[in-house]
Amino acid sequence: MNIHEYQAKEILRKFGVATLKGKVANSPEEAMANAKEMGGPVWVVKAQIHAGGRGKGGGVKLAKSIDEVGTLAKQILGMNLVTHQTGPEGKHVHKIFVEQGCNIAKEYYVAALVDRATGRIAMMGSSEGGMDIEEVAAKNPDAIKKVDVDPVVGLTGFQARHLAYEIGIPAASINKAASFMMALYKAFTETDCSIAEINPLVLTKEGEVYALDAKMNFDSNALYRHTDIVELRDLTEEEPTEIEASKYELAFIKLDGNIGCLVNGAGLAMSTMDIIKIHGGSPANFLDVGGGANKEKVTAAFKIILKDPNVKGILVNIFGGIMKCDIIAEGVIAASKEVGLKVPLVVRLQGTNVELGKKILAESGLNIIPADGLTDAAQKIVAAVKGA
Repeated sequence: MNIHEYQAKEILRKFGVATLKGKVANSPEEAMANAKEMGGPVWVVKAQIHAGGRGKGGGVKLAKSIDEVGTLAKQILGMNLVTHQTGPEGKHVHKIFVEQGCNIAKEYYVAALVDRATGRIAMMGSSEGGMDIEEVAAKNPDAIKKVDVDPVVGLTGFQARHLAYEIGIPAASINKAASFMMALYKAFTETDCSIAEINPLVLTKEGEVYALDAKMNFDSNALYRHTDIVELRDLTEEEPTEIEASKYELAFIKLDGNIGCLVNGAGLAMSTMDIIKIHGGSPANFLDVGGGANKEKVTAAFKIILKDPNVKGILVNIFGGIMKCDIIAEGVIAASKEVGLKVPLVVRLQGTNVELGKKILAESGLNIIPADGLTDAAQKIVAAVKGA
């Protein structure tokens, strides 16, 4: 789950992460009032959307007067902001964040994240702040420094100071930067983040360090422990189909292909998408119905997939462990009849009660294409979509 920059900073401040004064606004008048309350002489007016690259897209502007804050707020509010992360369709700006300016001497990058290679939390930093970290990694990988954190001990003061030194923080500000990283690590672990990214972390001419921008993403599996964070969810930033899927506890992500995927298990879902691509197709979604899917869940999944007008065929790929293949077969038949399925449907079943499941599908009277394996299933749905 993602949240906005202003929300992330509210959370980070609770853990002692240094931020500048700022307030969210929904109108130019409110933006001007916020700027006047905070005091000047300069302010930054920022579009609040769930995407990076806002500055390059024209969503972050510097104002040198209260009137200019109002003018920029009027320009940004309601704009369709296009960045490299939004795609060409862009995102509508509903809110802005007005923040005090500061005397920036240098920009850095700092993030706490889960390192899949080590299975540990890593604190990562770079002297090249304000840039996409992917771009830094491609052009100058040596500029990225990292420390792995022992989960028993946590981030130590030595590790934080060493990382600050490695990314070029001046000696006079190393302790402040280290304290910043320690607070960021605490915020990361206590809110069950998957990433807490500060880009840029700024060093001011006065030697202070601040989070000039902040991105926090939370592990959805741990949100039951954080009802306060769940309340920060902004549905206007999410795909309507993804919102609908969450009501049925379906893990769904819309993509830009034309083959709908209904799979149980995240790993199998990823493999299914990969093999569709290998055989010349393009997946329209990631959809994991989970281990306890029933008729209602499968029907909801079909309806959500078919809301995408680009979908020209559906591949159902189920491994029946806890979930029995005959139950899934009955769910697929019921869902197909209820939604009036008109696109090709390929079903691959394997696991518990697989023969019974296949028999139910074969005797359904519906135009369901059976598949014996993952490769066979991918080849059949790609051929069906292409009209072969």
